Amino acid sequence: MADHPDQPKDPFLIALGERLKMLRSRRGLTRKGLARMADVSERHLANVESGVGNASIQFLRQLTLVLNCTLAEMIGDETASSPEWLMIREILRGRSEAELAQGRAALTDIFDTPTSESARRQRVALIGLRGAGKSSLGQMLADHWMVPFVELNRQIEAMAGCSIAEIHALYGPTAYRRYEYRALEDAIQRFPSAVIATPGGIVSDPATFNLLLSHCYTVWLKASPEDHMGRVLAQGDSRPMSGNREAMEDLKRILESRAQFYSKADQTFDTSDMAQEAAFVGLIDQLRGAVLVQEKSFA
Repeated sequence: MADHPDQPKDPFLIALGERLKMLRSRRGLTRKGLARMADVSERHLANVESGVGNASIQFLRQLTLVLNCTLAEMIGDETASSPEWLMIREILRGRSEAELAQGRAALTDIFDTPTSESARRQRVALIGLRGAGKSSLGQMLADHWMVPFVELNRQIEAMAGCSIAEIHALYGPTAYRRYEYRALEDAIQRFPSAVIATPGGIVSDPATFNLLLSHCYTVWLKASPEDHMGRVLAQGDSRPMSGNREAMEDLKRILESRAQFYSKADQTFDTSDMAQEAAFVGLIDQLRGAVLVQEKSFA
């Protein structure tokens, strides 16, 4: 379905396209990659992202307006499956980010295995995109504090018995997320004190990210898109640029779509334009007094 050149686009379809682009970027997928994995036409996907929808979504939307319900209720989303879900959603509707964070913390206390704040602060997790310094700075922190260093990607590969790329190719992204959750859960159970370097996309799965925030003191290692790209290329990995002339724009979109999740970390440390040693000294100084693993090492 194509719009007439003089016909204004429907705001609903524009918003739908923007949400689709945001979800795709958050998961680090190109448009071509998503089309291939979902087995849909890349052209059709491009149309939806640009605000050109189709008759089906408009038809359903017209019905929801009359029925005073959401599309989630219409298609059977879990959060519309019972009166309790609907009442909880109504309580949360329109709340600020701060109020929602407060509600999430309260629900975590009710339903999750309690973790004391002192125990949480003995396990430091670094989050952020590739090239921020999670592996190098994580290893330096672990050596400094004399605690185990856990690179979650390596744990995932050990658990699956194959590489990250093979997990995605053979079993798909859903299986990868299951391995990611299990690897984090295992690390939390095995290491009361540790430094954990997490995959950049760990924020894409709410269950795994909740687990991380509940059991680890998190630090977002932030960097400019240019630094992210430059550091990955300096490591000899040319994949970000391979066959993708819009690699930098893709990277910026991924950063933008994940920033709100990364910002939920306990602290943020910007490594832009910093040499590794300077970044390490600055990070140690910023974490002093905030994490108990440090106090334990010097006791």
